[in-house]
Amino acid sequence: MKAVRIHEYNKPLSLDEVNKPRVSGPYDIVVRIRGAGVCRTDLHIIEGVWKDVLNPKLPFTIGHENVGIIEEKGNAVDWLDVGDQVILHPYITCRHCRACRSGNDMHCPYGKFPGLDGTDGGYAEYLRTSAFSAIKIPKGIDIIPMAPLADAGITAYHAVKKISQYLYPGSIVGVIGVGGLGHIGIQALKAITPARVIAIDISEEKTKLAKELGADEVVIAGKDSGVSDVLKLTDNIGVDAIIDFVGEHSTPQNALRMIRKGGIYSIVGYGGEFKNSTLDFINREIMVVGNLVGTYNELSELVTLYVQNKVKLKVKTFPLEEANSALEELKAGRILGRAVLVPS
Repeated sequence: MKAVRIHEYNKPLSLDEVNKPRVSGPYDIVVRIRGAGVCRTDLHIIEGVWKDVLNPKLPFTIGHENVGIIEEKGNAVDWLDVGDQVILHPYITCRHCRACRSGNDMHCPYGKFPGLDGTDGGYAEYLRTSAFSAIKIPKGIDIIPMAPLADAGITAYHAVKKISQYLYPGSIVGVIGVGGLGHIGIQALKAITPARVIAIDISEEKTKLAKELGADEVVIAGKDSGVSDVLKLTDNIGVDAIIDFVGEHSTPQNALRMIRKGGIYSIVGYGGEFKNSTLDFINREIMVVGNLVGTYNELSELVTLYVQNKVKLKVKTFPLEEANSALEELKAGRILGRAVLVPS
């Protein structure tokens, strides 16, 4: 089968011919990939950002946002059938540790992350994973555009759900970055919270998309990254929470300037860092929250919102063979929404 694999860091990916995966355990499934989302994390993998964190053995097939059709299943899989169309939670968990048992399965210390840790992912025609990672999608639903829900979607939804307990009618949330995750985060905020949403981006096209998706206000991030405009919209008090889907360059520092006393800085994007005085954290009692993917249950909830048409995805599809082109477009900021690879 065809698979797009990383052989060397900071080099283009290679389209290889490799063996098709087979079921090897009772709870395995082999999925014929219909769509594989193209994620900024894939760029970071190529750049070697994850090299010292996970130490993956090269080469391997990347791709962790996957939808497809079950081609083969292990003999213990009695709740799914060959031919079912599924979306795949990106993490294969042990199912028996405390994190898994408590529903925080993305914190499982014994799991595998196909497409990231050296386990083969979904930039390919077929993928082997755990049946426990699969969520069945109703017939009649086009699953190809759903692929980004498997990581971008649940990461955004997870971040929104985490702060939702602190939001009330009249509260205001700023969303920095209306990209692949941000455009989902705006919809999740409007679907499950009563908050007023201010979307902040450097692109007029993306702020227009934010308005179409339900943002109450939009701000073009100018020379001060939108800080003055956000403060003006909040009577110079600041927002109750900021979800930062960029997490690099100057966004962390500027996000802190937009938050009111007692507010929340929720970090989703990564690659940068922020510095702040301990006194400011204490004086304003700021809460800082990190977000790592999302749980299996959160993906299931997000799929329900998608099927109910409460969350929509803006996607651009590419043939599997054009994976490097898709990644270049993503890196250059030319993807409005999310890119998805489609094997022929």
